[in-house]
Amino acid sequence: MACSTTSLLLALALLFVYLCHGSQAQLSPSFYNSTCPNVSSIVSSGVQQAQSNDTRILASLTRLFFHDCFINGCDGSILLDNSTSFQTEKDAVPNKNSVRGFEVIDSIKSSVESACPQTVSCADILALAAEASVNLAGGPSWSVLLGRKDGLVANITAAGNLPSPFDTIANLSAKFAAVGLNDTDLVTLSGAHTFGRAQCKFFSGRLANFNNTSSPDPTLNTTYLAVLNQSCPQGGNGSVLNNLDLTTPDTFDNKYYSNLLNHEGLLQSDQELLSTSGADTVPFVNNFASNQTAFFESFVQSMINMGNIPLPGGGEIRINCRQVNTNSSVNLDSKAGGDMGLDASM
Repeated sequence: MACSTTSLLLALALLFVYLCHGSQAQLSPSFYNSTCPNVSSIVSSGVQQAQSNDTRILASLTRLFFHDCFINGCDGSILLDNSTSFQTEKDAVPNKNSVRGFEVIDSIKSSVESACPQTVSCADILALAAEASVNLAGGPSWSVLLGRKDGLVANITAAGNLPSPFDTIANLSAKFAAVGLNDTDLVTLSGAHTFGRAQCKFFSGRLANFNNTSSPDPTLNTTYLAVLNQSCPQGGNGSVLNNLDLTTPDTFDNKYYSNLLNHEGLLQSDQELLSTSGADTVPFVNNFASNQTAFFESFVQSMINMGNIPLPGGGEIRINCRQVNTNSSVNLDSKAGGDMGLDASM
């Protein structure tokens, strides 16, 4: 009788976990093994083709995945265009004229649909594209957990709450914690700024009048400050792009952390990870700066953690990543209460 009671309690516990996580509990790297076995290679080939025409695209696709996952999980909501039911997340301040790579995802989706019609979600394609991008740039590879459904609505309000390049370490930590990620994930995922670009407007405040002091940010290396003043003069074009990593801007490596040790973090939110006295993030920066293997291993785990942010209920397999299927019953509350994403990397 005791054994039967124990089995019943275990079964109820497993059911509770399943109900709490919804489709989350079904994610598996083998999800498409029988229905679309070549999906990973199709996505990787599409990313590689895009890279041949655009060196920035690897960083951009990685960032696109971040900005999707931090809004109620990785459900492809950032890919949706405007509709009569909702406004696109692409118009949110952190995304507008900043996030890119949508045409690449469209092209890959078309190839996947040709091979496996109405089988693979846009959310999973984006997750695979991020992994392929990191690996093609010289970073680690990992088995992507798959089986997500595409969300039925976008949430521009939630997308407006992305962690900001102007955030303090306390704000960053709180925003990551709100989606179930810790300070290790914060430092590790910030390491994606080891490739890509950022516009002058996201850091120009550090160059001359930091926090209304009429002086530059004191944590900014003076030699690097002079370089940035040349690229981003006061009153200049705020959309000019600058390398996030001044040493190896298109390679996924650990130089981002070495730059922080030299006080050459481009964004305030970057340098805050090291320059905030007593911050829990400092040991991780020091470790990753000296040990690329440790960074790569942590990055893989943090990408999996981010990919596991609980998804809302419902969803579908979109035929077109930019719009819900015509027969969808859109639940306007299914994305309500969404939270944050990553900052201004390009």
